[in-house]
Amino acid sequence: MAAQFQETENSPYPGSHLSFTDLTDRLNSLSSVPSLAAVYELVERTKIGDDEVQSYLGFKEGNYSRHRVMKNEFVEMLVLCWKPGQRTPIHDHNGSHGAVFVHEGILWETTFEYKTETGLAYQSHQELRTGGLTGSEVPDIHQLGNPDVSGRDLVTIHIYAPPLGVLKTYKLGSATIDIYTPAEPDFV
Repeated sequence: MAAQFQETENSPYPGSHLSFTDLTDRLNSLSSVPSLAAVYELVERTKIGDDEVQSYLGFKEGNYSRHRVMKNEFVEMLVLCWKPGQRTPIHDHNGSHGAVFVHEGILWETTFEYKTETGLAYQSHQELRTGGLTGSEVPDIHQLGNPDVSGRDLVTIHIYAPPLGVLKTYKLGSATIDIYTPAEPDFV
């Protein structure tokens, strides 16, 4: 059963905004895997100050950086830092759903459709800017990245439920599916 986030009379934050720390505490207190809708509800209520994510920032050349905020058996939260032109492989979450919040910058998300007979095909594209929220259910296939043309760094906050394990990766126009294990976060 999916976790629900019901406010009660005794709730410390009824109807109010959550901080980044509050969000982390809420995720850490879960006793089951939350639905994507429940994760969206929490993220939409959270106001994240630049100072709250400062300790999770760190960029590198070549590939985006992954910084773990928290992880338990039900959910995982990461801060990802992207230089212009950095992007994920085309992938699904192989049994997990995930929400992505754009803390700062421009995120391009491309979604795909997979058919055994024809392979992977383009489906749609969207651009999200600071404050944008997107997500993927099982078995959505997508690619995320900071466009070359953005000219600036990108910081995103990712919440996966349950935590990511081995992912499936795809190539446009191909029916081949590969396996990909994300590297351990650069910072834990």
